Amino acid sequence: MTLAMTNPQTSFVIASRNRCAELTATVERLLDTTACPIIVVDNASDDESLIAVGRLSARSGSRLLLVALDRNLGAVGRNVGVGLCATKYVAFCDDDSWWQPDAPGIAEDVFARYPTVGLLAARTVVMPQGIDDPLVRLLAGSPLGTRRDLPGPSVLGFLACSSIVRVEAFNAVGGFSPVLHFRGEEQLLALDMAAHGWDLCYCAELVAMHQPSQSRPASSAQDARSLRNAVLTTWLRRPAGHCVRSAAALARSAVRDTEHARAAAEAAARLPRVLVQRRRLPEPVELAARLLERGPATAPAVTST
Repeated sequence: MTLAMTNPQTSFVIASRNRCAELTATVERLLDTTACPIIVVDNASDDESLIAVGRLSARSGSRLLLVALDRNLGAVGRNVGVGLCATKYVAFCDDDSWWQPDAPGIAEDVFARYPTVGLLAARTVVMPQGIDDPLVRLLAGSPLGTRRDLPGPSVLGFLACSSIVRVEAFNAVGGFSPVLHFRGEEQLLALDMAAHGWDLCYCAELVAMHQPSQSRPASSAQDARSLRNAVLTTWLRRPAGHCVRSAAALARSAVRDTEHARAAAEAAARLPRVLVQRRRLPEPVELAARLLERGPATAPAVTST
């Protein structure tokens, strides 16, 4: 198969844990259809992931780097991958998602033409149905609108598995927060990038494919973790009134089931770190966040899978 690029400025970064079959399928697809470097960060898997990806790496001609972590860092595993990249841009994948071959080239052209853009959110196609993820409509119709000097609608939310970042912008805000670990970690990164003056845009020309893994926590556990991280993000960046309301919502959730009770306890345990790292958003970013909360196409704190 003809590779899409000859001098890529984009690397793929995949953080994975215990999804050997899906991970290897994704890596093989990227190796076959692109010329981009690939960095796989394994979050302390105890399945065959290291062996399988190690074999692919050995025959990849140095395109594939495998990093084996000794503990599960969650989304921070992506930070490790970005830190090892020699390219200007990074396209994030999950072990159950991949990019159309032309996506890196499209993104590189957009980033070159729009130097204030720090992140591009792609059109996400859910497989095997071949339908757009529901988030696509929300991003395309963002109440923040499209400025003349930007390539698409301004956004404050995205899916990590279908986003491409400018490494300079990502590193400027410290990447994904270890306070959140995993699930809904994108919202804090989006707010922090905007607070540092970077633009985030939806780009319909970029296409990522996502075939949700069959190996995932129960929905109640995912929902509880998402709520926990939404509350932590609020405590870290939003006004006091928002913090009080989110704390009350978290307390009410704790009586639903053991997963939400655990999430509430985890949030409380993280409170000392939150207080140290808390800083209010600049007023323009806070106003944009409030507009999204009020608007008919409110952008949620979306999650990875």
